[in-house]
Amino acid sequence: MNASPFGGPEALYSAFVACGADQNSPARDELARVVEAAAHSDEAVARLWSAGDARGERTPAAWRRLAHELDRIASHDVGIDYALTEWLRRHAPPSPPSPPSPPGSTAVSNVIGGGSVLHGPSVQARDIHGGIHFHTRPEPRPHLPVPRQLPPVTARFIDRETDRQILEEVRTRSPAHAARILVVTGLAGIGKTALVCHWLLEHASSFPDGQLYADLGGHAADGETGPVSPGTVLEAFLIALGMSSVPAGTAQRSALWRSVTAELRLAVVLDNAFTAAQVRPLLLATPAGLTVVTSRNALTGLRADGASVHRLDGLSTESAVELLAVGGGTRVAREPAAAQEVVRLCGRLPLAVGLASAQLAVRPHRSLSALADSLSHGRGVVDGLRVDGEAVMRTALDLSYEILPDESRALYRRMGQLPADRHDLSLLTALAADGDGARDTRHASDIAVHALVEANLLEETGPTTYRFHDLVRPHARRLGEELEDAGRQERTLRCFVDWCLVSAAAAEHILTPSHRLPGHDLPAGTVAPAPLDGAEEALAWLDTYRNGLMGAVRHSAKVGWDFSCWRLTDLIWPLFLRLRPSEMGIEAHRLGLDAARRSGSRQGEGRMLTSGAIGLRNAGRYPEAADWYRQALELAIADHDVRQQAQALSGLGHVGLLDHQLDDARDHFEHALRLRESIGYRRGAALSRRRLGETALAAADLATATEHLRRAGAELDALGETYEATRVLALLGHVLDRAGDSAGGVELLRECLTRFRAGDARSEHWEARCLEWLGEAAEARGDHAESIRHYEAARELFRRLSPEDAQRLDDRLRQP
Repeated sequence: MNASPFGGPEALYSAFVACGADQNSPARDELARVVEAAAHSDEAVARLWSAGDARGERTPAAWRRLAHELDRIASHDVGIDYALTEWLRRHAPPSPPSPPSPPGSTAVSNVIGGGSVLHGPSVQARDIHGGIHFHTRPEPRPHLPVPRQLPPVTARFIDRETDRQILEEVRTRSPAHAARILVVTGLAGIGKTALVCHWLLEHASSFPDGQLYADLGGHAADGETGPVSPGTVLEAFLIALGMSSVPAGTAQRSALWRSVTAELRLAVVLDNAFTAAQVRPLLLATPAGLTVVTSRNALTGLRADGASVHRLDGLSTESAVELLAVGGGTRVAREPAAAQEVVRLCGRLPLAVGLASAQLAVRPHRSLSALADSLSHGRGVVDGLRVDGEAVMRTALDLSYEILPDESRALYRRMGQLPADRHDLSLLTALAADGDGARDTRHASDIAVHALVEANLLEETGPTTYRFHDLVRPHARRLGEELEDAGRQERTLRCFVDWCLVSAAAAEHILTPSHRLPGHDLPAGTVAPAPLDGAEEALAWLDTYRNGLMGAVRHSAKVGWDFSCWRLTDLIWPLFLRLRPSEMGIEAHRLGLDAARRSGSRQGEGRMLTSGAIGLRNAGRYPEAADWYRQALELAIADHDVRQQAQALSGLGHVGLLDHQLDDARDHFEHALRLRESIGYRRGAALSRRRLGETALAAADLATATEHLRRAGAELDALGETYEATRVLALLGHVLDRAGDSAGGVELLRECLTRFRAGDARSEHWEARCLEWLGEAAEARGDHAESIRHYEAARELFRRLSPEDAQRLDDRLRQP
């Protein structure tokens, strides 16, 4: 007679009755998982199980029906058969000893002996009395080596200490009851697989039951193969763990996978995953093991399964240079600047830096400078770094691009055309529009942007701010040039410049409403501007997008959009006023001046001359600044523009003040004051008094300086000019300190310092000036430690804003 390998329904029934009474026993929990797996084949078993749970206690008849149902399923499902066999092996009750025969009894016990022979589940015997049951033990798995499937790793693994610490925290600090799942995501070539494999090899002893590895083919170069199916991976994993027979369906394989690995301390690496759905059937369900997934996509869907997601960035510059030296040898030490330029061009990606290192290794006489020049002026890193003739980075990025939705690919190409390093969501919404006016562009841009972020082709750097990786941007630009026609490219760039114009106009209206140029309002309804809420947000927007704004100015000058060129330069005046990017301001105003003259706009020409002279003045180019002011004065006199005459005279006075020509400075400021008062320009008159106060301060006439500054501050405050009034207040605090009122002066300076650090008056330049004056006040009263603290803080700000001022503070700090 035949029996099931695990002993049939009677063996199951006996074990169920013995172990099922305890609702909280491990045996019952494991049985519940087996029932869940069996339910994939027949839902009846799930109903039997849930009916018993609903009643709170199963009767012997209910246990018997469940045993017969599971036995029936196991007869044609090898996975369930194996799971039940393993469950019985761990939890079946021991067989009780046979009772002794009564004295004088003639009954014959069912005893195997004499010439009886057992043949597997069959029995051959002379006499059998009553029923007979065999609870056979499952066949042991063949002895297989513990799987150690991780791919080989490089001998030189550079840095990543911080990343390894993050992975270690996930491994050791996960909840004791939850499965441990870790997703490592990042750009192609960032080193995801290398990091994970190095880290797991370091912790091999923590996974004594093995390390399994599968490449899920999420970005396979062979387009015909595509991502690997979960069923294929499960089959390979189960065989590696000793299964001689594997169920046909993916659901059954997944159930068996969870049963087989329930108690195994196993690490599973699912490399190059495509989607969360591809990964989910492969996840370990036990806290004893660890599943590590790598993907170019963020796989945010796995967070619902309890996954921790770690985004991998490029190497530090020092580590990237160390990797470059593997092939570059002593050349790296001989040309440190060129080495840093190479790793910058490579975006600090391990793959790109490694390819550059390999090129140096096979060309031992090539200098680092030559390589840097080739990568910056030739085909670039994306196309220039090759293995066996293939542009590896180009291929990797092409594969990431090809799987994007159509909307995302179009947006990717258009973004590549823009001369910008940051992208605002309002701009991306405008770019996502296709010109037909019928699409829900906001919805389309949300879909497109989300897919780019998920693919790690676009990085989110703020609530509505995005950037390309340094190597992604040239790839996007190349695709835009290759796949977008000339008309589409022009529309994309026109949209970008228009967005810069309307957004800069919104920032100017918030930060410097008095700077508005009448008669030059922008047409409404072209592009929606960036939403800006208040002065601090407006200034932060100008700071964040300064390179893109400058890119729009340059492009407008290049293609002959003259009005856009000089008007945008004029509109971003608050950027040049508050944040002092002197060289950028000078370049923008040179381009703007030429554009205004080409377009015949005399107002534009005058604005470019006076505003541009300020940049030249701030950069210490006093003769050239004075020449621009004189040109502006001549233009204003010819046009009978009194306000512009006063502006030019005030500029000439400021150059004289900085050049210590105090009498000339005073004459120019007084002339400008008379002109401004003659036309009722109160704000301008107050600014002239401020300059006269600064001139009196330079001449050590502190009483006159105080008088001018108090009057200027009161007037500006009455006009609601918060920024200008705060500048005057800071100057007044410095004058009071110099005049002997240290307490009053320091109080004003501290109040202004707070204002310059945030809000409507935010200005890093004036923050640095306040810190320096507070340092002087502390030094004057003998508080050496506080003076050093203020000087050092001012120096750090000036290092970015004004190298000459930073050098001056360096000299002061070196003094005993």
